[in-house]
Amino acid sequence: MPENSPTSAQRLAAEASAKRAAAKKRKTVIGAVVAGLVVVGAAAAFAVPKLVASPESTRQTLVVGATPVPHAEILEQLKPTLAAQGIDLDIKVFQDFIQPNAQLASGALDANYYQYLPFLDNFNKETGGDLVPTVAVHIEPFGAYSSKFKSLSEVTEGSTIAIPNDPVNAGRALVLLEEQKLITLKTPGDSQSSVKDIADNPRKLDIKELEGAQLARSIDQVDVAFVFANYALDAGIDVNTAIFTDKANPKYAEYLVTRPELKDDPRIVKLGEALNSEQTRQFILDKYNGDISLGF
Repeated sequence: MPENSPTSAQRLAAEASAKRAAAKKRKTVIGAVVAGLVVVGAAAAFAVPKLVASPESTRQTLVVGATPVPHAEILEQLKPTLAAQGIDLDIKVFQDFIQPNAQLASGALDANYYQYLPFLDNFNKETGGDLVPTVAVHIEPFGAYSSKFKSLSEVTEGSTIAIPNDPVNAGRALVLLEEQKLITLKTPGDSQSSVKDIADNPRKLDIKELEGAQLARSIDQVDVAFVFANYALDAGIDVNTAIFTDKANPKYAEYLVTRPELKDDPRIVKLGEALNSEQTRQFILDKYNGDISLGF
């Protein structure tokens, strides 16, 4: 890709910004029309009986983007709880890590739940976005899986290692490889490192970058694959079979995220409370049996 060409995330963010601007313009026009109708309607206020709103008319919808497992599953079990509070939870499921943020920025979503803070910070930095975290919910292990080796120390010269292709998660995988003495980075421990920042690769590892959802399917096609727990669980992989795991690291707690203007919206606040409730705590403990950790 040419140095000055926009990334897919930047293009999506630009489109999102344009959509939000158009939406604001429409609201301005609609507001002027409504104001006129209010003036006209005021004259008839005494002649027309005031209608009593039915309970159904007070209900509100909250649209939240999430990846399938465990995020969408955790949200799904909260639907009855939120419905009792007048909120209909509409869950949009995504298979990638770019669209949930792009669609939240555009206004197509009210919130999303699938990412940790380093990833969110990188998205905001790369796109000029201003998405904000609200509450932490859970922590997923990031594991190395292999059908060939029983530990990373066994990895032989020339082995193929698959890692995520996005900047933040690629850096996370490279730091783990460094910690296991398989490579050396130009800046040791720097989670912003890329493959180009490998200073020493004594075992001549062939490091391939793959899209997150493809990593779980690549385990039998490469020697080692670094896979997120959500994709492993979705693919029916037992996360306890990982040959190495970065587990329960609070730096990677996954958050409910929204736009700044919605951070204090009662719908977002109520969803945050539900995600940090005893109900959710027990669901995570029972459903995932230790495969993911609590983040609250």
